[in-house]
Amino acid sequence: MNIQHPTSNSLPFQHPPRRSVLLDVQGLTVGFRNGRDDVIVVRDVSFRIREGETIALVGESGCGKSVTALSLARLLPEPPAFYPAGVVIFRGREVLQMSPAEMRVIRGGQIAYVFQDPGTALNPVLRIGFQLKEAIRAHRSRADARQEAIRLLSLVGLPDAEACMRAYPYELSGGMQQRVVIAIALACQPKLLVADEPTTALDVTIQAQILDLLKVLQAELGMAVLLITHNLGLVADVAHRVHVMYAGSLVESGDVEQVLAAPSHPYTKGLLDTVPRLEAQEGRMQGIEGAVPSPRELPPGCPFAPRCPQVEAQCRKTMPRMVASGKGHIVRCFCPLSEVT
Repeated sequence: MNIQHPTSNSLPFQHPPRRSVLLDVQGLTVGFRNGRDDVIVVRDVSFRIREGETIALVGESGCGKSVTALSLARLLPEPPAFYPAGVVIFRGREVLQMSPAEMRVIRGGQIAYVFQDPGTALNPVLRIGFQLKEAIRAHRSRADARQEAIRLLSLVGLPDAEACMRAYPYELSGGMQQRVVIAIALACQPKLLVADEPTTALDVTIQAQILDLLKVLQAELGMAVLLITHNLGLVADVAHRVHVMYAGSLVESGDVEQVLAAPSHPYTKGLLDTVPRLEAQEGRMQGIEGAVPSPRELPPGCPFAPRCPQVEAQCRKTMPRMVASGKGHIVRCFCPLSEVT
């Protein structure tokens, strides 16, 4: 299946050399307490990220991607959030067991975030320079935070870094704001950059620029990247491995080439079918009928069963387990497409 990047001048895709595991998530389960009720929103999620690797976590809105990402640095307020099961091992240490003081070192300093709306991520009443220098001073002991801030703004491709330092967020375009947010995330030289829908609010040309920028910075700085997105088309030449998420659970995982060329789960195929193609004929774009169920109203069995064109009787009764669908490729489905076709 030929997935097109928004532009044709994107950087060539390269696999990183085999490196040690930076982040190991096993059986992560996340819930929220609402009065006397406990609502589980993420169930038994497992994946690994190696040093210098890019992993994509893909799914529709409401699938649990952002909750999973925020849990890696425990950015969810506790309570109401709680973790009834699972472990998050970052650089050999268990994040879910860390003290508040230990977490302050991890957040920003070793795991940094780029959020989807730079307009709300930046403080509108503070100049860009102040916000960037604040991040530098919080985790680094450099004497001249101003010069480091200018260097970072230049690193992310802003042409007049000194003028940008004096500007307020509203004086910058959306693309420039997103570059500032990336500069703030890089200020503490993180080992892992979590990019949560970093291009959603941008037009396709700026999307390609931001994704290319992340690839360049990753190559220069050697950091790992976790890309959160709903669009499989964007990860085609950016990520090394992809994890597809639905209703709080992973439904398919594998190398990007494998998953995009031969998706095994009907949900993954549905997401691929929604990606616009240049060679497509005129007519209505394809979509997935229905909506992601609420965590409070999950159907029995497979949560995708009510929307699945391949549904069988057992799908409505029993939750399938992850099974191998090829080397390094696993799927949560009773009748994967690789067996149907």
